[in-house]
Order: sequence, then structure tokens, then C-alpha cells
Amino acid sequence: MNKNTKVVMMGLGYIGLPTAALIAGKGIKVVGVDVKTETVEIINQGKIHIVEPDLEGLVNYVVVNELLRASVMPELADVFLIAVPTPFKEGYIPDLTYVESATKMIAPFLQKGNLVILESTSPVGTTEKMASWIFSIRPELKDEIYLAYCPERVLPGRILYELENNDRAIGGLNRSSAEKAASFYSLFVRGDLHLTNSRTAEMCKLVENSYRDTNIAFANELSIICDKAGINVWQLIELANKHPRVKILSPGPGVGGHCIAVDPWFIVHDFPDETKIIRAAREVNNFKTEWVIEKVIKETNLFASKHKRQPIIACLGLSFKPDIDDLRESPALEITNRLIELNFQVLPVEPNIENSKGLQLSDQDDAIAKADILLFLVGHKIFKEIMPETIKNKILLDVCGLFK
Repeated sequence: MNKNTKVVMMGLGYIGLPTAALIAGKGIKVVGVDVKTETVEIINQGKIHIVEPDLEGLVNYVVVNELLRASVMPELADVFLIAVPTPFKEGYIPDLTYVESATKMIAPFLQKGNLVILESTSPVGTTEKMASWIFSIRPELKDEIYLAYCPERVLPGRILYELENNDRAIGGLNRSSAEKAASFYSLFVRGDLHLTNSRTAEMCKLVENSYRDTNIAFANELSIICDKAGINVWQLIELANKHPRVKILSPGPGVGGHCIAVDPWFIVHDFPDETKIIRAAREVNNFKTEWVIEKVIKETNLFASKHKRQPIIACLGLSFKPDIDDLRESPALEITNRLIELNFQVLPVEPNIENSKGLQLSDQDDAIAKADILLFLVGHKIFKEIMPETIKNKILLDVCGLFK
């Protein structure tokens, strides 16, 4: 493949848009497709609808130079990438509705020799399902197109760098598909490209996030134990990590994001009898969110008993990790919403979001001034700049380690 390749990117969210912009930045023409007309309009103005460092400048450049164009419909191309959400339904059942819809949208535009790549984190066997959806609509394309799976490995806040520099696992439905996909990724990825089959690549992505989930669960369980034992968990972890072969992660209010909080359930769903550790880790991390809520309730009861009124609670941070605007599966958001449902006086603060459809956001300084209890849920950099004298007379509940 070469830079004359035309690409269609299905989905312009937290992965689709940075990937489309990165590809376009290499001089390759990209058409980004999203079902939301508002998203399409924003991108075609050279702007972005998400928070990600350095992304807006790149999007503006590729749009102005006619390398990236957004649309609500796909069109003829050489390569089709699918990067749409893969949530789960009630009972932690994988929901492939978006993948199926995107696949069926591109089917009428596929031609002999095209390459179709699924990037969405998916249960094992999804690439094969994608092929069956395509061939049910276009049976004449069987054995005439290339199909592969290649998941991203990125960290929000560093997406552009990691998309370009991290290694990629590329799984084809057959060897020729894997090789075709590798040829395409070599146009914009500096990391090593590791070829395998689609099922192995699908499981690889799930295993990576399940591994991280398990390690976070250890830290979260440890934080609960330390609270009961009267031990500062942050100091304990710092000391334990002095051991040359120990690296305990940081605890928090739970685990969020579309990947770590979701992907392990895909394995549990398909292998319910074999996933004892993976399931337990998910349960521990979900329980940590409930534990934080109970901790807040206990503190409010003590305050009410002493002051004969309900306290005002400032929930500082709503995103699933520091310094981003992504609320997907956020334990901080879950905690805030639950406290509101319990009729507590809550002031939600999220400095990375201007407007929230579901919550009336509060100004950070105003919330700190009014609140009796400061519940720090996310370790945003801006919170680290809070002057000590502004919070010295407040009840501090720090579940993210800002004030170790």
C-alpha cells in the first residue's frame, strides 16, 4: 500500500478521530464517518468534540489541507476501518450492535481487493461475524476482500503518540489479510507490527485489559484493608514498591473507561467456568465504588449528628481518569449520581467539561468554598494546585491519592 490509498474511518470518537487524523497527517486521504451530524459539522470546521492534547491542531491541519473530511455516510475507498463502541448489555452480555451496523453500512461500498479492519475491542470471534455480515449482503465478495482485526493500545492524554509508536497486534482471517493490514499500518505506525490470526488478536486485547484490571483490583482491595487497619495505603504502597520486584498500582474509586471496566466481561461471558480470577477482579473493582459511597454516607451521618444539618458535598472529578473529559463507565460519575439520588446536597465539579447534559456542573472554587465535605474522586492536575488554606477547615475524603 502507498499514500494514494483512500481510507474510510467508521466512528469518530476517542479512537476513531485521533486515528483518522494521524493517518491523514501522513498525507493519506481519509473520510471519517459518524452518525452524529453535530460531530461531523464540528470536525469539518477543523475543530474537535473531545479533549485530547495536540489533537485539535492536527485535525485543523488535515481538514484545511483537505486530507480529512467528515460525513454521515461512507463512500468508495481502499481501506475501511471500524472504531465504534462495543458496550455490554444487562448481565454483562457483549453488545455488538454498533459493530454490526457499521459493517452493514460499508458493505454496499466494498469492492474487490478492499481491506476491512475492525479496531473496536470485541469478543473473540467478532471478526468472523463481521465477515459473515458482509458476505450475507455481498456474497460475491467472498475470498475477494481482506479482513483483519487490529486493536489500539493507547492511553488517553497520549493517544496520538501511542497510536504512532506502540506495537500493534494484527490478526487476519487469513495470512494474506494480516499481511495486507500490516502493509497499511506501516504507513503511519512506527512500532513493530506483529502478525497473527484474528482470534488471537481479539483475545490479546481482552487479556491486556484484564491483566490491568486484576492489578488495579489488588490495589483497591489493599486500600480497603488499610482503611480498616488504620494504615495510610499510599505510604504503604510507596514502601512496598521499594522492593525491586514489586510494583503495586494506585487505588482509586473503582475502574472506569470503555476498556478496563468492560473488556474482562467479554472473556467472562464466553468462558464463565474458567475465569475465576478475572471475574473476582471485576467484582472487587465494582465493590470499591460501593465502598466509597458507603464511606461518604458514614461521614455525612457523623456531620449531621454533630451539626444538626446535612453537609454540602463537593464531588471533585467526574471523568474516569485524570485530565480527560471521558465519562464512560466512570466510577466517579457513578458515585456522584448515586449521592444525588440519595438526596444529598452535591456540587459536581469536572474542569475538563464545559457542559453536561445530565448534571448541573459547579465552578471549582465556588464548590470548594460552599462545601463541608470535599470528595476528591479524580486526580486532575488542576486539583493539585488548590491552595491548602482554602480546604483546611473542610472534611477531606481523598480516594485518588491527591494528598498522600
